[in-house]
Amino acid sequence: MKTIEPLTLKYLALSLLCSALALSAGAQAPRPNIVFIMVDDMGYSDIGCYGGEIETPHVDSLAESGLRFTNFRVTPMCVVSRASILSG
Repeated sequence: MKTIEPLTLKYLALSLLCSALALSAGAQAPRPNIVFIMVDDMGYSDIGCYGGEIETPHVDSLAESGLRFTNFRVTPMCVVSRASILSG
């Protein structure tokens, strides 16, 4: 009958420990979903959630249950804003 070598047993124990740690790390709280909406040629108060006269019920419901940014900067051309967002 063959016996398990001590080194093999150590590797087996190490792999079981790493698997258990990986599974316990996966049980953390789920990360939130992020919906980023970028629109060209739209003013601050054009949509309903910011006091505009255009009815936007779906965007308004997203704004009520999420975060609304009110301090931001824009540029005359959208290329700069889009490149900043994509490159971080």
